[in-house]
Amino acid sequence: MQYALLIYEDETAYRDENGRAWKEIIAQHQAFAAELVEKGLLRGGAGLKTTNTATTVRWAGGQCGLHDGPFAESKEQLGGFYLIEAADLDEALAWARKLPLAGDGSVEVRPIIDGTT
Repeated sequence: MQYALLIYEDETAYRDENGRAWKEIIAQHQAFAAELVEKGLLRGGAGLKTTNTATTVRWAGGQCGLHDGPFAESKEQLGGFYLIEAADLDEALAWARKLPLAGDGSVEVRPIIDGTT
């Protein structure tokens, strides 16, 4: 079964004056992804640009509107995701626990609709 590991963090945790935090977390993600590849579990994934580059399409009352940035204000932003193959939710959660974060944050684990169920 496939699962999305959705990474929510405060995107300001990646800012430091000489890029150390960014370089360190990227190296940790490269190692995490390499382990998933080695075990044949990685199906996809990507990091996302910061929320100031986002546009939200929102429908309300039959009308469609566009908004710059994410729609909801929050302390954590969706920063990226991994798409993995796992035997079950327990295995997906074990991988989510290993996922590197730059600071405080969360990883939402969500099964993918496969079209057969």
